[in-house]
Amino acid sequence: MTEMAWRPGRRVAIAGAGPGGISAALEMLRQGYDVRVFEKAPEPKPLGGAVLLSSPVLAVLRHYGVDVGPSFGSKTLVEFRNNKGKVRARLPFNEKVESALGIDGWHYGVLRATAFRKMLELLPDGVIVPDRAVSGYEDTSAGIRVVFENAAPVEADLLIGADGIRSKVSAQAFGDPGLFHVGLRVWLAWCEDWGGLDRSTGAITHARDVQASYFPMLHEGKPGWEWWIVEKSGETAEAPEDVEAHLRKRLSHFAAPLPAFAERTDFSTQVFRWEIYNRPSLTSWTTGRVACVGDAVHPVSPYAAYGMGMAIEDGYFLGRALGGCDLSDRAAVSKAFARYERERVSYVNHHVEFARKLGQQFHHAAAPVGILRDMVFDNTRVLEKLITKDYLADAEVMSLNLKELHVT
Repeated sequence: MTEMAWRPGRRVAIAGAGPGGISAALEMLRQGYDVRVFEKAPEPKPLGGAVLLSSPVLAVLRHYGVDVGPSFGSKTLVEFRNNKGKVRARLPFNEKVESALGIDGWHYGVLRATAFRKMLELLPDGVIVPDRAVSGYEDTSAGIRVVFENAAPVEADLLIGADGIRSKVSAQAFGDPGLFHVGLRVWLAWCEDWGGLDRSTGAITHARDVQASYFPMLHEGKPGWEWWIVEKSGETAEAPEDVEAHLRKRLSHFAAPLPAFAERTDFSTQVFRWEIYNRPSLTSWTTGRVACVGDAVHPVSPYAAYGMGMAIEDGYFLGRALGGCDLSDRAAVSKAFARYERERVSYVNHHVEFARKLGQQFHHAAAPVGILRDMVFDNTRVLEKLITKDYLADAEVMSLNLKELHVT
């Protein structure tokens, strides 16, 4: 493979060079393990446009060595609005979290490719092995044999499945994932800044059954905007023939500034279609010498707000739990896996299930229910209380417990 160290008891094989796999690699390297990331493509490549990363994710990236200073992302206050622009809810900042992590606010907008590239730049040469598709594994008395579609097997002590929603590792470890289409598609888009808009605030905006939203972000340190549309779809749904006309029509039903984003977007290069699939929640993400992270065990719907961030967190928590462990010691590995699951599974499942619930409420409610929902959300603080209780509360507790990432 390479001349890099590959010592028994320290060998970590990772299937998939996405954000979760690279995060796991960075933390396992910091813990002193020998790491190989096997990527089926010729080179790692993130999908989609911009992304919102929360402050605990930024704290993890800072811990790895990423400069998350003012040029990294755009701090954003999040508002939920109706399609006429009326504010229904604001996500508050938690001063204790801001002080502990040394990061202002909660959400930061950044181009996905930029954040991912900064992670990749921290890896030593030879860690990523391209053109190597993992097809499965064999658990042996001496460790775990990683099997490939197009190469000889590799002996390791631990295998991390970070190979996405159709993970071969996860399917072998936990069975058929039971993937199902959630009835939604997302159009992710971004454009450069044109001035005149308040760059401190982003809006998640809802009409009766369509969402159109925008957030400020930074693209290689330059100001820009991400915007997206969430709409009904299905497993057999086809994309519209004229994507630009379709999205312009969708945006036309929303208050300014949303329609203006279409004028600044190159629809041939700055728009990405994403059909949303999910799976029933798993109660365990580990077995034997195998652990999974990210979409391999918990695909994230758009209402969870930080699929990339969750995968980055998973990789960090897994590496932290395994820190100092002799990977040839099955009992020690099992104990570390138990800690990883204790810290992540219920937390992530709660967020994913709440996100799926919001998606159903906003896009698939029957007309009378939708009318009543909008009346309640427009005239009460119910939505703000729901989001604060079911989204922010657990995330804030997690952030305050990450004491090794605190600056004070």
